[in-house]
Amino acid sequence: MASNNSNESACTICRRTGDTIKHFGISAALLTPFQANGSIDTPLLCAHANQLLAQGVQGVTLFGTTGEGASIGEQERSATIAAAITSGIESARMTVGLCGTAIDDIVRQIRQSVDLGITDFLLLPPFYFKDVAEDALRDWHLRLFEEADPRARFILYHIPQITHVPLSHDLVMRLRRDAPDRVIAIKDSSGVWDNTRALIDSGDIPVLVGDERLLHKAAALGAAGSICGMANLYPDRVRAVFDTHKEDKKLSSEVDLIVSEPVIPALKLAMAQISSNAAWEYIRPPLQGLTGTARTTILAAYPGEVFA
Repeated sequence: MASNNSNESACTICRRTGDTIKHFGISAALLTPFQANGSIDTPLLCAHANQLLAQGVQGVTLFGTTGEGASIGEQERSATIAAAITSGIESARMTVGLCGTAIDDIVRQIRQSVDLGITDFLLLPPFYFKDVAEDALRDWHLRLFEEADPRARFILYHIPQITHVPLSHDLVMRLRRDAPDRVIAIKDSSGVWDNTRALIDSGDIPVLVGDERLLHKAAALGAAGSICGMANLYPDRVRAVFDTHKEDKKLSSEVDLIVSEPVIPALKLAMAQISSNAAWEYIRPPLQGLTGTARTTILAAYPGEVFA
């Protein structure tokens, strides 16, 4: 799908000036390609990101869940971001995922990104600690905001099926009120429509949808956009769902299939098939590539010449 320049301009301007995100659009939750020796395949990552932007997404998100961000070290992060910028990707079109539980560690991740011109961050909660009181989660976030570079702005990240640390509706609203200049949006990847709708209906915070199957309904109600993994495979189709508010039923069916298997290996195998590039299947431990029935299922859904 052709790129919509007016939408891209609006997205870039609002993110640079620090205004509330009114039109975030589609940011691809970028898969991280690796080489056979386990190092990041930086040229492939940069080429992929630039291609997605050319095909209609408004931004890319590095080192999120889909990008195996929890397995990417500090030095690798800096080198990869620098390479992406050198390849021609504007810093204003990049969001960087933050992963850690020690505030000090996250502050360093933020500093290295801000030094390279990145100011928007996707922030996981302190996932190691379970059954934490809401007030304690609030204190952790506020302490982080206080210690982080003042230019940094945060998208809260609700993905309880992975972190087992949910961000309740009340907590999200409190953090938005407490730090309106720091908390710029919430990414809801729970896949629970009632929660997504309640956040949108509040009108108090821009909402980004993580589940592509909910995107058409959320966009119709005023969601600001999406950070999603299927944009790696179909940037134009995901963009069309957001722009038209119409469900792509085949895409929804493919999401059903992908989430029925270990998601990241399934996406990488699908990406390898679609791109005819076997390098996309490399994955970092402790994750493993698909085997057996799971592998056969994805190969049947994405026929190609790479692994057939």
